Amino acid sequence: MRLLLDTHAFLWWATDPDQLSAPVLQACIDPDTTVLVSLVSAWELQIKAQLGKLQVTTSLDHLFQTQQRNGVQLLPITLGHILHLDQLPLHHKDPFDRLLLAQAIQDELVLVSKDRVFQDYPVSLFW
Repeated sequence: MRLLLDTHAFLWWATDPDQLSAPVLQACIDPDTTVLVSLVSAWELQIKAQLGKLQVTTSLDHLFQTQQRNGVQLLPITLGHILHLDQLPLHHKDPFDRLLLAQAIQDELVLVSKDRVFQDYPVSLFW
């Protein structure tokens, strides 16, 4: 299974795994699962931290480096991902969420999110 963690799921995986559902936690620790976090999430977290809307106990750089050492892979943003946004209905206008959706759909990834807004899109969801 190839999982793309939504931003909140990545933060919980990295800082408080008990916030994840039991099935998500099991899947993330399964050695046969590829766990990915998008650069979209890094961008979102950086912006929120700078605006004072996010408090983390460690630097984002340290957080991402630690998770990469633990096997989480970074998913880059490609032109294809950006252009895929044109195919998504405007049920939800959050630019970070929309780009995560485009990545999950285009790369055939399972999106890990507790956010119900994703249910309105043709994406494989897991929680």
